[in-house]
Parts: sequence; structure tokens; C-alpha cells
Amino acid sequence: MSTQSAGGGSDVLDAVEVDLATSRVRELNAALHLPGAGRRWRVLHPEGAHSLAVGLDQELLVEIEGHVGYYCAGMNQRAEVLVHGNAGTGLAENMMSGRVHVTGSVSQSAGATAHGGLLVIDGDASARCGISMKGVDIVVGGSVGHMSAFMAQAGRLVVRGDAGDALGDSIYEARIYVGGSVRSLGADCVEKELRDEHLAELSALLIAAGHEPDTSGFRRFGSARTLYNFKVDNADAY
Repeated sequence: MSTQSAGGGSDVLDAVEVDLATSRVRELNAALHLPGAGRRWRVLHPEGAHSLAVGLDQELLVEIEGHVGYYCAGMNQRAEVLVHGNAGTGLAENMMSGRVHVTGSVSQSAGATAHGGLLVIDGDASARCGISMKGVDIVVGGSVGHMSAFMAQAGRLVVRGDAGDALGDSIYEARIYVGGSVRSLGADCVEKELRDEHLAELSALLIAAGHEPDTSGFRRFGSARTLYNFKVDNADAY
């Protein structure tokens, strides 16, 4: 590990630079968990390594220069993790707070079971994006695959592109905003009225993710609330 200047002037932040071509992932993660760890970190040559920057619970900025593997930034709290590349399965799984941003595309189950914070994906997300989300906000610049927001309990999923089959299947109280087409809706997911308060909410989420607040063409989806309690008339939908 080495330290380098990350800027100029009186507000210089010294970035701790870690090259995974010569260092181990376990060493990196252990250093990120040390009390009083440096405020800014730069990770080089990740080469698709799994479990990078997991379980963080400090106000850190971790910039990863390249593609990452499974479960990057899982269980994140308070930290900001920026991936300059693509990410594998389970990005930001069970995230609690903070911000995770991927400049490329991601594999399946991004933001699974996440409770809070903001997950930004500039490219596309594969299947099951936001599965069982419990309060996180997810903004996808491209499209999402099938079964996205499956059993989503709380939070907001914004998709600027298209959505695959069974969007929002068995959804609870999460809100979904889609700017493109929706191939099909899952059980108990319906299109809902897009009122002024929803447009304001959507605009704020787009701005937070670094996009222009253009809400034209978006539609809102949510729960029809027919599966909350078992009804024999709805048995085929369970």
C-alpha cells in the first residue's frame, strides 16, 4: 500500500493506493475496517476480484479502477464506493446506508435485500435487480432484467431504460419508476397514477444519481395489495 496526493490546495486529501496486482483482497478489506482508516482509497487492478470493500462502516471514499466480481460493497454502511467498470453478482447486497456507484453494467441481484442508501448503476442491470429491497434507492441508467424488484418491500427503483419480464412480482410497498418499456408485470404489480409528488420524488432521485431531472415518459408501478393476505380466489397468483 502507498499514499499519494489526490488533489491540490488546502483541501488536499491523501489517497491510500492499493494495487491488487501485489496485495491481497483480505489485506485491503482489513485495512478499510481499521479505526481511523484514511478517508480516501484508490484500488488498482481489481481484475474481477470478489468481495471487495465489504462490510464498511466508516465515512470512506473507495474508488476501484476496473471491473469487480461478486458481492462488491456488500453490507455497506456510511461509505461511498465508486467502481470504474462493471460488477458481478450481488453488488451492494444488504447495503444499509452510504452510496455505491458503478459506471458500467452489473450482473444479477444488485442491491438485494438492501435496507438504505443509494445504489447508482450507469449501465444495465441483469435479472433480479432490487430483489427483496427493504428501503434502498436504486437508479439504473440503462435497462433491468427479469424479476427485478421481486418481493420488494420498501424503497424506490428507477429504471431509465426498459424492464424485463415479471417486474415487481409479489411487490409490497416499494415504488418502481420506468422510463422505457416493460415486458411484463409480475403477480400483484400494477401500473399506478404518476402524481406531482411522484414526479418530484423521481426528479430528486435522478439528480442524486447524476442524471438530468427529465421525467418525461416515465411510468410508476407498485403493489395492487391483493396478496397481503391469503385469499382462495387469488390462489393461482401465489
